[in-house]
Amino acid sequence: MKIRYIAPFILFLFFYVNINSQTCKKETSMFCEKAILRHIKSLSSDAFEGRKTGTKGALKTKKYIINQFHSLNVKPLKRSYEQRFLFIEKRREYKATNVLGLIKGTKNPHKYIVISAHYDHEGIKKGKIFNGADDNASGLSALFSFGEYLKKNPPKHSVILAAFDGEELGLQGSKYFVENSMVSLKNIKMNINMDMISRSDKNELYVVGVEENKQLKYIVKNHKHSEKIKLIAGHDGYDDLDNWTYSSDHVNFYKKKIPFLYFGVEEHEDYHEPTDDYENIQPEFYVEAVKVIISVFKKIDDLQL
Repeated sequence: MKIRYIAPFILFLFFYVNINSQTCKKETSMFCEKAILRHIKSLSSDAFEGRKTGTKGALKTKKYIINQFHSLNVKPLKRSYEQRFLFIEKRREYKATNVLGLIKGTKNPHKYIVISAHYDHEGIKKGKIFNGADDNASGLSALFSFGEYLKKNPPKHSVILAAFDGEELGLQGSKYFVENSMVSLKNIKMNINMDMISRSDKNELYVVGVEENKQLKYIVKNHKHSEKIKLIAGHDGYDDLDNWTYSSDHVNFYKKKIPFLYFGVEEHEDYHEPTDDYENIQPEFYVEAVKVIISVFKKIDDLQL
């Protein structure tokens, strides 16, 4: 980013945060519903150039995430929010950055739940911007709503809010995170991963990861989390031809034998297309989906992990 653009960009972010706080002061919901929609609309706009790893759009997204974490009093996991790394994909070297925030637990501060979403997407191809509203500005914006909720409702376990880079290039950010963990892996008790959660013509939100864990299965299947959308456990059975266990960043936790829940919707016609724009998400479904995920998190946080 050229120097002359830095000051206006910072001013924009400062103004944006203040607009959100003023708009939502009287809202009694889990989080500011207007804010989450503003976030997804902004992050999936042409200004972010499709958020491809290693591009100006990715740098702009990283700054946006850090600014939101600051505004929500989400502390850096260590000294910095940034976990930088390099990887090679198809003979090209990429410079990437995970953005990691921490909310300290009130009862079990040395046990961690990682709530994750990748922030990269496909970038620009043949002059067309792949904005990735559902994939995955939706999950990233939900991270901010988690931060907002936990600011008002401190968790029992410490929570790491992880915005992973390089997912579209081989799940690289989550791979680097678990292989170079800033906290002991034995103290990471759970991963909740969000990837594509903002639209479903069937009004269905899937959750993957319950089949091998009785506690998680009970939480998902024996509690009513919404009257408006269906939370369906599926796509993770051994006989499931469409198994999503390896489909997103949660798989790198799974490989380390860390329990996970992955929330997502079925693929749609705009998946990995330049038409995955804000105009094609379903705002009511999206807001309710995030509430459902927070509801599940609350039940998990109450467990002795």
